[in-house]
Amino acid sequence: MELLHLRYFVAVAQELNFSTAARKLHMAASPLSRRIKDLENELGHRLFDRDTHHVTLTQAGSTLLPIARGVLEQVDSIRWRLDETARPRRTTLLLGVPSGIHPDLRERMDALAARAGERFDIKRWPGGTDRLVDAVVDGRLAMTLARLPAGGDPALEVLPVMSERLGAVLPRDRFEGRERVALAELAELSYVASPAAATTAYFRGLDQQLSELGIRKRIEIRGSTFEGISEIVSSGLAFSISMLDPGSPTHKYRLDNVTVLPFSDFHPRLETGLIWRKDRGQGGDLDEVVSVAREVFAQPLHS
Repeated sequence: MELLHLRYFVAVAQELNFSTAARKLHMAASPLSRRIKDLENELGHRLFDRDTHHVTLTQAGSTLLPIARGVLEQVDSIRWRLDETARPRRTTLLLGVPSGIHPDLRERMDALAARAGERFDIKRWPGGTDRLVDAVVDGRLAMTLARLPAGGDPALEVLPVMSERLGAVLPRDRFEGRERVALAELAELSYVASPAAATTAYFRGLDQQLSELGIRKRIEIRGSTFEGISEIVSSGLAFSISMLDPGSPTHKYRLDNVTVLPFSDFHPRLETGLIWRKDRGQGGDLDEVVSVAREVFAQPLHS
């Protein structure tokens, strides 16, 4: 088994679409499919159920996915860890970053890296909030940005860094000329969750809140992406909820027939925090960088 086989497997498992995964891997779908079959033959287990319309993970595939991700994370961190050994005066810190981070928050992250740069080499590590927080708890990451609420572990310290208004992602042709929308007007549409929903406690809670407020219909897309959500909304089948600020990177995935409007009777906000372990931040190995972070993020951002 080669590492490339695991990378191919993880790419398909994330997208649940061979064509999309192949494009991200810069290869054709046919050789990707063959590589997956080679891996299945070597392991003696079928990893995906495939038909002409759907791709789903089998039980064996679901078992392999966290193992493969862990192996790839360890391999991908080798160079950084070796660099840390070769440059003992600077310590490499891995900072977790969930998807859809606002550009203003990225500027603060750059400022943190610059101010701590003499002692620490801060590298960014992507992932979903739940997995990033788990990595902070077990020490694989020094710190992480996370969509709140997150963790709930009393051993963790949370510093609020940004609050973002959320709006309704809607089919433009059905809401042309509107400046706001009432939640009750969306009861006939299905709600389709953002790609972060499965790995963010906030969006799981938001789903429950919408149900209690009368939004009962749902469309679930496994392995959904921002582009996929935009396609569903553009077709008029559903609405979603995302960042209202046009400066948010989530807006670059909007199609022509998609618009984002504020609610007139519902006021959701997405809070983001910087999280680290208290034992590492209070007199521990992160004491210095935590002090810098408290200064850089002294005033939380709002959008």
